[in-house]
Amino acid sequence: MKYLDPKKGFLGIDADQKIIPRVIVVPFGLEKTVSYGGGTKNGPKEIIKASHQVELFDEELNKEPYKEIGIKTLKPFTIKNKIRSALDQLSNINEEIVSSGKFPLVFGGEHSITPGSIKPFVKKYDEITLLHFDAHADRRESYQGEKFSHASAIKRCLDHKNVKVVSFGIRNLSKEEMDFYNNNRDRIEIFWGKDKQTWDLSLINKFFKNKNVYITFDVDGFDSSIMPATGTPEPGGMFWDDVLPIIKKVCQISNIVGADINELAPIKNFDTYNFLVAKLAYKIISYSFEFKN
Repeated sequence: MKYLDPKKGFLGIDADQKIIPRVIVVPFGLEKTVSYGGGTKNGPKEIIKASHQVELFDEELNKEPYKEIGIKTLKPFTIKNKIRSALDQLSNINEEIVSSGKFPLVFGGEHSITPGSIKPFVKKYDEITLLHFDAHADRRESYQGEKFSHASAIKRCLDHKNVKVVSFGIRNLSKEEMDFYNNNRDRIEIFWGKDKQTWDLSLINKFFKNKNVYITFDVDGFDSSIMPATGTPEPGGMFWDDVLPIIKKVCQISNIVGADINELAPIKNFDTYNFLVAKLAYKIISYSFEFKN
């Protein structure tokens, strides 16, 4: 694998830092099935660019987490043209990362990346639970004739019988997806967007305690007032202070094995949204390693 110079990679870390990396950032700007607004192919480079403005000291954790974690960023590379080949390509990259004992953090790209990203974990663990943030259920069998559409991402993950999903913020789904949910309640839990004010977060223990967990965060899970830079924005979503306590709690009680952040479609000259995603990424890995045994 070829890596960016640390100063050009995620967080723009000083190249003199001698830290054995435990996190590998994978820029994977796959954009093949977007169905409304486009631009997700530019997500990774803009997240990395914005990350150079993220303060490395975390006032909550009272440390500079990157100094304990160690982070490297893969050099940009050509993504295969056909979506299934692209997902196999991502799976192979993550397989190499995971087999070396490291943590993959994938920047999409559209949400269709997730089935490829989780394959190494599906093979490695008897059971894997997805912590899924999203406005949409993404459980269609296919969309616009494509089984690997961004609208089918979680359904493709659930094709693996050892995968369970706990979703936060869902507020847009089809009847087909609702029927699938009702028929698979043993593998799917949803914290609906409409019920955000009354979520019982004590249930996090039930779903995540001592589990192997992969985080997949579609940025349209955020309310469209703070995240319009996405292909399918939705009102009624989550805010920063809704999301962080969930991620933190899950990290405290489970084994976080990897993560992806997807569906950022950058808007020219509006860097605020890119920065939000970059800071989210730093928080995810900071929490993930802060609470590892």
